[in-house]
Amino acid sequence: MPNQRNAGASWMPNDPKVGSTLDRLHNESKHDRIVIMQAFPTGLLALIRGRSWFEAVSPWLKYTYVKVGYEAGELMYTTARAINARRIIEFGTGFGFSTIYLAAAVRDNGGGTVITTEIEPTKAQVARRNLADAGLEHFVEIRTGDAMETLRGAPAPVDMVLLDGWNEAYIPLVKMLTPTLRHGSVVFADNVKFFKNALRPYVEHMRNPQNGFVTTTLNAGSGFEYSVYLPTNGR
Repeated sequence: MPNQRNAGASWMPNDPKVGSTLDRLHNESKHDRIVIMQAFPTGLLALIRGRSWFEAVSPWLKYTYVKVGYEAGELMYTTARAINARRIIEFGTGFGFSTIYLAAAVRDNGGGTVITTEIEPTKAQVARRNLADAGLEHFVEIRTGDAMETLRGAPAPVDMVLLDGWNEAYIPLVKMLTPTLRHGSVVFADNVKFFKNALRPYVEHMRNPQNGFVTTTLNAGSGFEYSVYLPTNGR
C-alpha cells in the first residue's frame, strides 16, 4: 500500500533512469485508491462470512499497483546497501516498484540478484518492462506462479527478504526461507498496520525469540515489520 510522500526523482540524482521510472509508476498508481475503495465492501463482506479478504478482492487488485511508497522504498534501498545485500528475495513483484529499489541496491553493492515472484502473469510482464526502463533487468529474476513453489529451494545465503503479497502466505514463506538466511539477514513485511489483525500471527511469530529474529514495527508504508535474523546458534 502506498504512502503519500512525493520525493520524486531527486532521490537518485545520479540515476535519472531509475528516478524517472519510479516517478512514472508513482503517477500511474494514483488511481489505486479509487479501486481499493470500490473493492472494500466486497472484502468486508468476505470477512463477515469468514472468507479471505485477499481472495475476495483479488479480481479488483489484478490491475492495481498496490505498491510501497517512496519512504518505504528508500528504507529498503538503504538497508540493502548497509548490509551489502547481494541476494534478495521478494514476494509480490506487482509492477516492479519495490523491485526497482531492491535491484538498484544490489547493483550499487557490486552485483547480485533479486529473485522476485508474482502470481499474476500480466503483472510480471509489466514489471519486466519497468525494470528494463530503469536499466535494472539484468539484476532481477522474475518467477511467475505460487510463491510456495517458485521460491522452494531458493539458493543460500539470502541477505534480505521482502514480503508484500497475500497475508496468509507470510508465515509459511518465512518458515520456508529461514534456513537460507545468514546471521544478520533482514526480513521486511509490509502492511502489518493496514492489516493488523490478519498479520498479528506473523508479527507474533517474528517476536518469538525461539524463531531467531529481533524485530520492530516501523511506520513506513502501511506498516513495515523490520526483522533481523540473529539466531542464538550464530549461524
